Amino acid sequence: MTAWPPDLQATAAALAARYPERRSALSPLLYLAMRQEGGVTREAIRRVAELTGLTPAQVQSVASFYTMYKEAPGRYVISVCASISCHLLDAAAVLAAVEEETGVVDGETDEAGLFTVERVECLGACGGAPALQVNYETVEGVTPEQARRLCRWLREERPAVVRADLMQERFGGQRAFDWGPEEPAGAVAPVPAFGPYGTASDVPGSEAGL
Repeated sequence: MTAWPPDLQATAAALAARYPERRSALSPLLYLAMRQEGGVTREAIRRVAELTGLTPAQVQSVASFYTMYKEAPGRYVISVCASISCHLLDAAAVLAAVEEETGVVDGETDEAGLFTVERVECLGACGGAPALQVNYETVEGVTPEQARRLCRWLREERPAVVRADLMQERFGGQRAFDWGPEEPAGAVAPVPAFGPYGTASDVPGSEAGL
């Protein structure tokens, strides 16, 4: 099993030390593994099992239950909400636009490993429907044409970091509510942007094309 870089091992150890039992760190450690291995691979499962004291089967049972843990996601995971508010405001057309622009159907990843497209349930943005996420960064009030432009931007600019605030400004519409102060951090991988997990960045200029 290939060793993780020293800084990542230190982050993993610090996360595990936060909990009375190491197994409680399973969820954040899976995100670290996804960032390092590119997905929840067999190697990632074994590494997290070693760190938590669980068996690989126990780790796999959690990783396979929650949809945000993916075996081989694309660089950008585009999640289109299909719950009732978004559905009534034609989220199906937004999903169709994303599928057509990326060439990827719901639940699949393209051969280049650039896009994963998925239809998901409520993103908690009902007042800003229809909504979608890119690497779990939310954009509200998206029209089919805006969704197309967002996909083209991702393909052409390949931003190292995706930020909700900046994508909302360029590709979004009606928000559910005032988001408040601008959030400087964004997602650097197809996992949620959590600073302590090393999956977020607020490096200026890292959002190409914005």
